[in-house]
Amino acid sequence: MRKILLSKLKESLISVLPVTVIVLIIACTPMVNLTATEIVAFSVSAVLLILGIGLFNMGADLAMTPMGGHIGSGLTKSKKVLVLVAVCFFMGLLITIAEPDLSVLANQVKDIMPGDGDISKWILIITVGLGVGIFLVIAILKIVFKKDLSALLMFFYMTLFALCAVLAENGKFGLLPLSFDSGGVTTGPITVPFIMALGVGVSSTIGGRNANENSFGLIALCSVGPIIAVMMLSLTTDGSLSDYNTDIYAIQNYLGSNLGMLILHKIKDVLLALGLIVLFFLILQFAILKLPKTKLIQIGIGILYTFLGLVIFLVAVEVGFMPIGYKIGSQIAEFNPSVLVVLGFVLGMVVVLAEPAVHVLNKQVEDVTGGGVKKIEMLIALSVAVGISIGLSLIRMIFDFSILYYLIPGYFISLGLSFFVPKIYTGIAFDSGGVASGPLTSSFILPLVIGACGSVWGNDSIYSLAYGVVAMVAMTPLITIQILGFKAIMSSKVRSKVIMKRILAADDEQIIYFK
Repeated sequence: MRKILLSKLKESLISVLPVTVIVLIIACTPMVNLTATEIVAFSVSAVLLILGIGLFNMGADLAMTPMGGHIGSGLTKSKKVLVLVAVCFFMGLLITIAEPDLSVLANQVKDIMPGDGDISKWILIITVGLGVGIFLVIAILKIVFKKDLSALLMFFYMTLFALCAVLAENGKFGLLPLSFDSGGVTTGPITVPFIMALGVGVSSTIGGRNANENSFGLIALCSVGPIIAVMMLSLTTDGSLSDYNTDIYAIQNYLGSNLGMLILHKIKDVLLALGLIVLFFLILQFAILKLPKTKLIQIGIGILYTFLGLVIFLVAVEVGFMPIGYKIGSQIAEFNPSVLVVLGFVLGMVVVLAEPAVHVLNKQVEDVTGGGVKKIEMLIALSVAVGISIGLSLIRMIFDFSILYYLIPGYFISLGLSFFVPKIYTGIAFDSGGVASGPLTSSFILPLVIGACGSVWGNDSIYSLAYGVVAMVAMTPLITIQILGFKAIMSSKVRSKVIMKRILAADDEQIIYFK
């Protein structure tokens, strides 16, 4: 156990170190003026982030992934489709409530949601949870009834873009980027290992020659549900889009006596969220699963690691990463906006390395494809894609145009490619999109873009121009991973042709005849 934990901490060190080094180098330039307190807070937060990610990844391996797998295979073996559907709906809802990056986003936009204070925050979280629950059911039924993922994605994305016109008609077009961001932040460090393992459990139990490709695509569908749900919720909001509260990015809010309150608040949130999942799992254990005691002890230890990791992770990003991201974006935009685009690209390439869910996905992809898709290939493709997406988001913010100029052609290309590459690559690509946009994207990159937007255009344009960066991070991997799949097919065909030519060109004398 100790060796595994040290291995996880080493992985998280390699993940977080590049972002930390880049920020500290920037702090030494005339472009940014950070105080000693801010630099110390950021450095300590980086150390905590390494610890938090390491503990969380350990917990995901011991608890969240096995829980998803056992639920998926256990319920499928019972052959009770209605029970499977009901459990998947409630688990989709509960794991979304527990998702830390959704909580971060909801806290930033609660002022324009229906209700007051924390009520408006929970309205958004529950709305997104319902979207995930419904679409998780659709994803599971896709596996059970062996439906085509590409056709389903095409239908739902066409529905989604039709809803864009409804938002425009009702004067809520400014909330469109936020709706797309909601789909991106939903699939984070708790959701990904659980839902992917659930898919693997269901598809492996049902079997069939397409079991591997059927295990992917759940994250893809679960990313669509929240977008549609938040679009519908946006039609009911009366909040002013010009009243954006930037006080949440003040570092003094999280230091001194406030630090203790923040830690207690995070412990309470994570305890509540994980508690609901554990309670529901225990009910399933006694009613259906009947797992042995050793498995339950392993899952219990994993839950403890997950709890500690998430609390440390959330405190670290809120204390050091959100305020510093906001300040860097604001000051560099004042210095030179074009420099910000280059910085966004570089940060995007390295920030995806620090996303816990990315490592969970890459490991499962390599396992399920039998090494056909290497972890390093996935990681490079995701890094380049995320870098490009953040650079494009900053260009959009600087030149002030609609996010649909990116999203519509981007999704059409993605959906078009899905008809030319093996289905397993389509599932992996759309899952990767949701996974790449994790907690650090909403806690560091989004504040950076918000700070830049506030400097360039003022707070009135933040909802329409700064938001949408998470959606862009979720979209670009769809294209790059499918291109990776297309490359794999073409390479395979070229190798086959070379082998066939060698066979045909062989001298007849070298052929051995058996009589």
